[in-house]
Amino acid sequence: MALALSSLIALLVAVSFPFVSFSVSGIGNRIELSQTATTLIAFHQPIVAIAVIMTIVVLPAIYLIGVIWLQFGLLRGHPMPFSRDIARSLARLNPWMMADVFIVGALVSLIKIAGMAQIELGISFWAFSVFAILLLLTTQSIDSDWMWFSLEKEPLAPEGTRTGTTAASQGITGCPTCGLINRLPEPGKGRCLRCHEKLHPRLPHSLQRTWALLFAAAVMYIPANVYPIMTTTSLGHSSPSTIIGGVVQLMQMGSWPVAAVIFVASVIVPVGKLVALIWLCMVIKHSNELNAQSRTRLYRLTEFIGRWSMVDVFVVAILVALIRAGSLMSITPGPAALAFAAVVVLTMLAAMTFDPRLIWDTPPPSSTRRKTATKETVDG
Repeated sequence: MALALSSLIALLVAVSFPFVSFSVSGIGNRIELSQTATTLIAFHQPIVAIAVIMTIVVLPAIYLIGVIWLQFGLLRGHPMPFSRDIARSLARLNPWMMADVFIVGALVSLIKIAGMAQIELGISFWAFSVFAILLLLTTQSIDSDWMWFSLEKEPLAPEGTRTGTTAASQGITGCPTCGLINRLPEPGKGRCLRCHEKLHPRLPHSLQRTWALLFAAAVMYIPANVYPIMTTTSLGHSSPSTIIGGVVQLMQMGSWPVAAVIFVASVIVPVGKLVALIWLCMVIKHSNELNAQSRTRLYRLTEFIGRWSMVDVFVVAILVALIRAGSLMSITPGPAALAFAAVVVLTMLAAMTFDPRLIWDTPPPSSTRRKTATKETVDG
């Protein structure tokens, strides 16, 4: 409760004061946090603007208000209305809150222009940095097991549940939201007894949806790298810059650490995530208990790192809003900004639709499959 309240106060301060300002040759500009999104709308990038403001302000604020509402009821011993629905939504909001990624993007932006203009950090910058840390501590402080036990207690596992045996073979499943073990009805799906989350022995059409999202992400990755992600105008001369071009430019400026961050976040992570998920989808039918654990770790790593690719999108949002000095110096977003943001979102959705339980579905031995096929042929 204390961390959530502190985070919300820090966020209110961050959106109420100037974020950062720059000046060059007597001309300057000062922006607030919200302008990193609203400026993109003026350049006909409303989808990217919505993605920016939702991930750094709106969704974190909703999350913190939900935590405060939920914890207030639990602390007084009487849960507030809609507490169960709010508790279910917290886990869904967590991957889409990117305040920490935005801070990294802000630091990269400031380093890129530090040699060209004088930079001054506002109260909002420091408040948002504190907010990012407090938000991380808030998410880490929530004990999901204790929260659900306090809300709805913990019903006993279904009668006859055996340890050391897979859940699928017993007709039971663990709830993906609250973790409660439930027995599935005959059709193979139902709802959790505690949180009312939908239950499936395996996510319906998991591989098909993952393949579709991966294909869409791969298609969008082409224009994300071919077209310029932003165009810099200096003294009337315009210079478009692609993602790779920006990395090369940072290396030429001597900013090797920043270039490495952008290269990893914008090239290595998206490509690695696409390759990892495609590989998991292809080998999933050949999994066994010997390699299932390592493949599950690969999936969890892939799911975790995907959000950090938004660094480049945030860099563009900050620079476009800040560097607005006409023909002297200005930055405009390029078409690759939308394409790259789509790649990030699509790969995150692909990781979410992939059901890692499929990795543990060991196929029967080939001899068993041949006997089954022979029996079906004879019966037919």
